[in-house]
Amino acid sequence: MTNSSAIATPDVTIIVAPRERFSCTCEALESIYQHTDYPFELIYVDGGSPSHIQDYLAQQAQQKQFQLIRTDYYLSPNHARNLALRHVTSKYVVFIDNDVVVTPNWLKPLVQCAEDTGATIVSPLICQGSPLHTEIHCAGGESGIKVETQGEIIRRRMIEKIYKQGRKVADVHPQLQRQKTGLAEFHCMMVRTEIFQQIGLLDEALLNTKEHVDLCILVAEAGGTVYLEPESLMTYVTDKPLQPTDISYYMLRWSDAWELASLKRLSEKWNLTEDEYFKNKYKRLGWRRQMAIISPFVRKLPIGKFGWRVAGKLLLTIDKVVNRYMTTRYAQKHLQNLQSKALIPPAKSAITASSRG
Repeated sequence: MTNSSAIATPDVTIIVAPRERFSCTCEALESIYQHTDYPFELIYVDGGSPSHIQDYLAQQAQQKQFQLIRTDYYLSPNHARNLALRHVTSKYVVFIDNDVVVTPNWLKPLVQCAEDTGATIVSPLICQGSPLHTEIHCAGGESGIKVETQGEIIRRRMIEKIYKQGRKVADVHPQLQRQKTGLAEFHCMMVRTEIFQQIGLLDEALLNTKEHVDLCILVAEAGGTVYLEPESLMTYVTDKPLQPTDISYYMLRWSDAWELASLKRLSEKWNLTEDEYFKNKYKRLGWRRQMAIISPFVRKLPIGKFGWRVAGKLLLTIDKVVNRYMTTRYAQKHLQNLQSKALIPPAKSAITASSRG
């Protein structure tokens, strides 16, 4: 196990940012320190975690000598990443979510791939669910803007394709090899830090969706490359139930308002056609909240299938009202700067408390 005290200037900084919950914090952080045998610095961004997680992180920052940035309110993922990215001076930065569990020797292959290929972004083989490290979530993919011309009509569509999702690692891994690809995800990716001098910081107007696609397109436009390095393996935890202290953040993170704002930003930024992709997104607003919060609660009620359907519909209606109230209240307190057309808050808008142990 190696941490920032191992050498004076590690060439990798790991940024841990909140994804959608806090209850995986301990398992995920401890896996990094247990399974990383390559020198690194770590910056942990804690966006409004509950008190027991806040205390745990403060203690860990003191013990392991990493930098802790905390806000007393919830953060969108790109906002959290940017708070830490402004502190990064190393050659590479690894973005990893706070619900990802890594395997032994995960970091060195990412660095080796970047050194060998000159890659701008390197993606590990990312798994999902449990048992850990057995089912693939992302093994690279495609991203971009597809321009279709039919007569005088021009349509611009966003491309996002993920490879091997749902396949078993045991079936696929023997055939996988380091290769150029078109997509990496923020569950975990390593990025050559100097690219941000060309493309700027991550787009904070993308509050909750397609931030990774946006970054991959920008990198490609800047002449950079994305590689898959399957010798690096990890899993993001998808199937653990939310804890009570997760729910309010989850509801904001996957709120209708944040998704609509993100889709609007994507559409305007890349001049996209409002096609079936967008229409399907609008129809399915709130599906994550239904899946992770409403459905599990309803199924615990002793009212049978018909009762579940009735209760589910009622709770969906209530959810929409509560969600609208939550996001409006949050915006009034913390997102005043997002009301402009650009939707990007300035760096000084964040309240941060940085500490090194």
